[in-house]
Amino acid sequence: MKRLIGIFTNGLVRENPLLILMIGLCSALAVTTSVANGIGMGLSMTFVLLMSEVVISIFRKLIPSSIRIPIFIIIIAAFTTVIDYVLKAWFPDLSAAMGVFIPLIVVNCVIMGRVEGFASKQPLGDVIADSLGMGLGYTWVLTGIALVRELLGSGAIASIPVLPSSYQPIIFFVLPPGGFFIFAMFISLNLFIKSKLKAPSSSENDCEGCSMSAHCGIPENKEGQV
Repeated sequence: MKRLIGIFTNGLVRENPLLILMIGLCSALAVTTSVANGIGMGLSMTFVLLMSEVVISIFRKLIPSSIRIPIFIIIIAAFTTVIDYVLKAWFPDLSAAMGVFIPLIVVNCVIMGRVEGFASKQPLGDVIADSLGMGLGYTWVLTGIALVRELLGSGAIASIPVLPSSYQPIIFFVLPPGGFFIFAMFISLNLFIKSKLKAPSSSENDCEGCSMSAHCGIPENKEGQV
């Protein structure tokens, strides 16, 4: 169980597909002008990733290596078509807002990378944890970027006004340069947090270059050197 939790959290933080691996950026920056679009795109990606990885993991030993890529694409395309029709039937406004980026899930680097590098080699339990971690990691970053962009760009969240009517929207944030700027801020924040978590303790720093290391219990060699 601990190993599965590690695989799941890996996609959320340590190997987040957007902040760390930096794949699937085109759709991420294109649809994050509103929170609804970010959530819709993220959950759609999570569904396609989960179902594709599960099917490929189950049949991985039966898929010939020489034609694995075309088979992977067919499987991904099948589930992409399913989610595309579901959105058109039940959420037509959301489907229209995301436009071509739903069909383009077929060639999204996040899905292709995970099915080739993970699902085709790992058992079902690991694959489920990986796909959920990567999918939800992709979703929370999309939602976070969309939240900032929509709030600053229109004064609303999910099309609901939250800032005073006197607020002047900053159009920069709904344009592509604003998307790149917010994305860069998310990457910087993530790297800052990781650097703080990995910072060595003060006791370890104090030992570096210390001539009294023997007093700390570190053995010396015959010449009296540490």
